[in-house]
Formats: sequence, C-alpha cells, structure tokens
Amino acid sequence: MELLIRVIKQFIKLSAAEESIVKELFTELNLEPGDYLLEEGKICRHVAFINKGLVRYFINNDEEERTMYFSKELEFVCNYTSFLPQTASDKSIQALEPTQLYIISYEKLQRLYREISEGEKFGRLAIEQVFLSAIQQLDSLYTDPPVVRYQQFLAHYPDLIQRIPQYYIASYVGIKPQSLSRIRKRISGRH
Repeated sequence: MELLIRVIKQFIKLSAAEESIVKELFTELNLEPGDYLLEEGKICRHVAFINKGLVRYFINNDEEERTMYFSKELEFVCNYTSFLPQTASDKSIQALEPTQLYIISYEKLQRLYREISEGEKFGRLAIEQVFLSAIQQLDSLYTDPPVVRYQQFLAHYPDLIQRIPQYYIASYVGIKPQSLSRIRKRISGRH
C-alpha cells in the first residue's frame, strides 16, 4: 500500500493520521488474467489503484469486443460514468495479467473526502487526469489514422508492447490484427 500512499502524496499532503485512514479505507483485491474488475451491465462499485498488473477497458459492439483503453501500475481504474451515478456500466474492465489492486467503495470514498483535509482536492485532481486522458483518446479515435494511433500507443505505452496481445492493440487502434502487422512492418522498415 506504500505505492498508493506515495501516489496520493503526489496530489496532496497527508499526515501520518491521514495515511492510517487511507490504509483503513482501501482493501486489497487480486485478479487473475481474464478476471473482471467490472462487467458490462453491472454497477461500478469501486475505484481501484493498480499496485501491480495491467487491465483493459472494452465494450461489446455488435458482439465484437472493442478495446478502448489500458491501465497499468500506479494508475487509478474506474468507470466513472457508472460509479458516480451508481448506474449500470456500458463497458467492462478485465485483467490482462495477474493484477494486485487496492479498491475503495463509493461510500468509503465519501468518507475519505470528509476525513482527509485535502481529500476532495485529491478526488478532483485524480478525476481530472482520467477525464483528460479519456478526451484525448476519443479525439484521437475520430481524427487520427490507425498508423498515428499506433505510434501514439508506442509513445505513451512503450513498456506495454510486450505485455499486451497484438489483437488487443489492434482493437485499441481500431483495425484488424492483419492491418496492425502491416503497420508494424512499415514502421520497422523505416528504422
């Protein structure tokens, strides 16, 4: 839980007493590859911090899975459009490798906001980061060709290329795996 405390301290100051509150409010959850943190149609009940591991966000579009996003160590994971209003999720969050998370429920998060002096500031700053990233992803999906989206993936996630199956990367870029192979060949041919 020390990594979680360290990340929170990048956003706000925490006293020793407040660190104890954080440790009390978050609980550990371990997922195996293929396990779900959240399934489509269910309510997102937790915000999670990835201590170790990797997850993907995806939707089912006409019975075809479309990968929207990846989250890795030191990142917060949540479907806020389900979590905040406590309504059914339109997407799933699935572990791609053994993943250790620290989770906090909606009710306990409200407690964190009340009991930690800068708790609400932390919540606002954390959600702003997630929101900004989501908007950038959406903009890219509508404006960038697949080769640019793949190059952005390489630039933002150079450490994930070996950890994520190619068909998930292709889905994220918005193309079929065969097209991704051609893009990769073209890019490697330039170097």
